[in-house]
Amino acid sequence: MNNRIDEHLVIVMAIEHNNPLSMIRSLGKNGIYPDYIAIKGKGKIASSSKYLSNVHYTDSVEDAYNLLLEKYSDEKLPPFILCTDDKTISYLDKHYEELNGRFIFFNAGKENRINDYMNKYRILEFAKKHGLSVLDTVCVERGTIPKDMEFPLITKSISPVSGGWKADVHICENREELIKAYDSIKSPTVILQKYIDKKNEYTLEGFSINHGEDVFFSISTTYNYLIKGYYSPYITIGNADKEDINSALSAMFKEIGFEGIFEVEFLIDKNDNLFFGEINFRNSPWSYPSYFLGNPVPELWMRSMIKKTICCSKTAVPEGFTAMNEPVDYAKRVETGLISEAEWLYDFKKTDVTFYYDSDDPKPYYLMMNNREFYS
Repeated sequence: MNNRIDEHLVIVMAIEHNNPLSMIRSLGKNGIYPDYIAIKGKGKIASSSKYLSNVHYTDSVEDAYNLLLEKYSDEKLPPFILCTDDKTISYLDKHYEELNGRFIFFNAGKENRINDYMNKYRILEFAKKHGLSVLDTVCVERGTIPKDMEFPLITKSISPVSGGWKADVHICENREELIKAYDSIKSPTVILQKYIDKKNEYTLEGFSINHGEDVFFSISTTYNYLIKGYYSPYITIGNADKEDINSALSAMFKEIGFEGIFEVEFLIDKNDNLFFGEINFRNSPWSYPSYFLGNPVPELWMRSMIKKTICCSKTAVPEGFTAMNEPVDYAKRVETGLISEAEWLYDFKKTDVTFYYDSDDPKPYYLMMNNREFYS
């Protein structure tokens, strides 16, 4: 059992979810069994994986951070910290100065710089500066309705660590629906963005090193079906080969100075135009299929950080390569009557990557089956 990469200890520090589970498995299948600082979530899932050397349970991100400093500050070489949720990334970014030199972690070269670009309005304006298309957006105080606001629109919290996160997302067809949405929105500052009847979504998974000087785009994803105001848990993996998009994003990561794993999200309209949505400055579950295609993103980021050069080649994705978040997909398609259980089982059996079921690491799947509401 090895919890190191080139003598550096590997630590996953994340809220319990299927996202750290995917990261832990991509490491473990290549012989790296990280230590896991598990922050309390809806239920235990990633911490039940067999691919772990040590597990520490904590009640909050703050407790996890204190444990990190107490237990791992005296390593001969700085340990890696791998993250999968915005709250943990945000907290580490606020403590950049304290961590710098003692750990290797996702960062942008100074304190709170990632937090600055987690501001949804700021990152949209930044994307426009670098030539990417964005939907019309305004930033307002909660309760404000601009005079000439066009509907339909979608509401979002200003940052993934502000307000109610996904609970602050509402699609409003008119002024009355926006007024009603404000009653439940928790974020004090709200994004109001033009809502379009999208054709699909497009995401990119990858990582950057050398403070954004070198960027690797591993895979892209698109949705196999659409859910209004929600993501699709059944996806098709593709090549990350839109060079104009990649070039603009590389310039953004360079200017930000980001070192870490990322996901970038776009909307695709009916005319196949791509509109930039946001950057997640952390690992996403959607990076997991990259492991099965020969490029395990978390491991490659660490190796590339050590060698200070990109340690992988372009991913070649076979046509029709798919991945599925099984419990969410079952709920969205079978339990709503969209398809039959037999149809769903056909898709489940032929999909290339499942996010819970793994015959080599079965315990998380069976825990999910017994407590499925925790992991959706």
